[in-house]
Amino acid sequence: MKKTVIFVMTTVCLFACSDKKSSIDSELKTPAINEFNYKVDVFADMEILRYRVPEIEKLTAKQKELLYCLNEAALQGRDILYDQNGKYNLCIRRTLEHIYTNFDGDKNSDNFKMLETYLKRVWVSNGIHHHYGNHKFVPEFSQDFFINEIKKLPEAAFEKIGLNSDKLISVIVPIIFDPAIFATRLNQASNVDRIITSASNYYENVNQKEVETFYGKMKDPGNETPVSYGLNSKLVKENGQIFEKTYRLGGLYSAAIEKTVYWLQKAAAVAENEHQKSVIEKLVDYYKTGDLQKFDEYSILWVADTLPHIDFINGFIETYGDPMGMKASWEANVNFKNTEATKRTEIISANAQWFEDNSPTDKQFKKEKVNGIAAKVINVSILAGDSYPTTPIGINLPNSNWIRAVHGSKSVTIENITEAYDQASHGNGFADEFAWSKTELDLMNSYKFITDNLHTDLHECLGHGSGKLLQGVDPDALQSYGAAIEEARADLFGLYFIADAKMVELGLLPNEEAYKAEYYSFFMNGLLTQQTRIEPGKDIEEAHMRNRQLIARYVFEKSAEDKAVEFKTRDGKTFVVINDYRKVRQYLGELLAQIQQIKSTGDLTAARNMIEKYAVKLDPVLHREVIERYAKLNITPYKGFVNPVYTPIFDKDNNFINLKIDYAENFAEQHLRYSRDYSSLPSFND
Repeated sequence: MKKTVIFVMTTVCLFACSDKKSSIDSELKTPAINEFNYKVDVFADMEILRYRVPEIEKLTAKQKELLYCLNEAALQGRDILYDQNGKYNLCIRRTLEHIYTNFDGDKNSDNFKMLETYLKRVWVSNGIHHHYGNHKFVPEFSQDFFINEIKKLPEAAFEKIGLNSDKLISVIVPIIFDPAIFATRLNQASNVDRIITSASNYYENVNQKEVETFYGKMKDPGNETPVSYGLNSKLVKENGQIFEKTYRLGGLYSAAIEKTVYWLQKAAAVAENEHQKSVIEKLVDYYKTGDLQKFDEYSILWVADTLPHIDFINGFIETYGDPMGMKASWEANVNFKNTEATKRTEIISANAQWFEDNSPTDKQFKKEKVNGIAAKVINVSILAGDSYPTTPIGINLPNSNWIRAVHGSKSVTIENITEAYDQASHGNGFADEFAWSKTELDLMNSYKFITDNLHTDLHECLGHGSGKLLQGVDPDALQSYGAAIEEARADLFGLYFIADAKMVELGLLPNEEAYKAEYYSFFMNGLLTQQTRIEPGKDIEEAHMRNRQLIARYVFEKSAEDKAVEFKTRDGKTFVVINDYRKVRQYLGELLAQIQQIKSTGDLTAARNMIEKYAVKLDPVLHREVIERYAKLNITPYKGFVNPVYTPIFDKDNNFINLKIDYAENFAEQHLRYSRDYSSLPSFND
């Protein structure tokens, strides 16, 4: 059972006193890059990394207390995402964890090792489906072994899981071992009922037509400030009636939301200023009521909250996991400004109108006035929900189109995460295997870290914040294709402008050759190397991967005659070669204009045609070649993270005085601790 908050805090106080402050300050000092051990664990297709939290020691005591409270609020929602990703995920995770921790047999046996790997994959994906590919994991341990280990569990384990031994076996064994049951978490195929064929838990007993009808009746085309219909609810049919179960206090996921609210209220009490306090209090109000109008009010306040050093994301945010692209998964992170690196995003945001005016898109789809583009570079202190263990490297919010148009948006690049990726990749042989020549290798070695971060800045700060919907266009008009189209729009914006002379003029790139590093690495990835993440015979399902192949394949096809981009072979291996970088930029601009038109007009047919033509299918021969080459490198296609461990320090009067950070926790230790300390939901949430 999880200890109460008061007991946890009191326990810490017993070991804390003011004369320890100086020693804690020294423990907070961020390890240097060359002294930090980034690598934690490797299994299946995943490598687990640590990330540093630079400059945390420079925060004031009050800022550290705020950071800690927001961290705790972030971690409390962990179980929500598991349940959203699949109705049986919490039950399965808990069963696996109890077997893992109670196992008294040979831990070097194949069955145990395979169960351990399976459990780690469940932790990575917050469920039994791959976090990128969406397909269900295939267990390599035997069914008999699994059943026998369930039968050995103590009675207390079944009480926590919520089912007795026989019922548990009858429920979850078919789900885990039968490949036909819940085969994919997210089905985006155009010729199926995407609701019925997806395992995600946003709908129950309804089909796609019923969903479309239900939300179609809610929407008013004349409403210029619509809420994000369906964002924070599960749509169900019971006794012939279709209705929403809203995520809120007293509603669905109430037990987890209650704990999140508790820590948000603690955070509000130590906010950096009154505006930030009002932001947090409005979020609490939204959690209490589930009212999407209040979520919009919170989003507007949050966008305007640009002065504090510490910031956060907490709530039901992104809709990538919903086959209809409407319902949001729970996610959170807590962060603070990287002051030095933020200078480049401040330059970008200060010139936002120039970029909008000079976009190659049609004038009718451009914003006449760009409002409220706030951008910064951050260091995260905690990752949670749909941002953990895997995380984006950049974020642009809010997602509401009308709020972005009227009030602006916030964009961040997460530099301590990009640093971890960069440092962990040194010397792994990847670029040497897939780059065409020393010219491309030298480009990437010289500029790729700079251009990757700048492309992320442009993508998040300006790409997502650019353009506009025409009046009366439904924000959900592109349905399941909307996410990939939006990511393509933002990526294209960044790619188009990173090659502009303006980048050098503004001091964002050192010279007019540097952008080529981003172009080459992007096309190498989009045409070749991201295929390592897809199983043979499978299509591309994940929106960001679809986006990258869409862009790369479109330009490749346009280059059929002029060979601006082409494949060349050497020693039986295929390589990407860019012969004309300026021509590539021209094609990127042409595609950006098309994608913006699709977005602005809500042209579902054009979106479907674009995605299905370029973004979904793979050449099986080339796919097999890439996988075989990659396998010889002994590196993994995916990376995830463990969070640091934070311990609050109090003086003898129970006043918060400092925060200890510890990077030593390993992957399994962290997830077992989270399951013990941040698991408040029942296994089945109806």
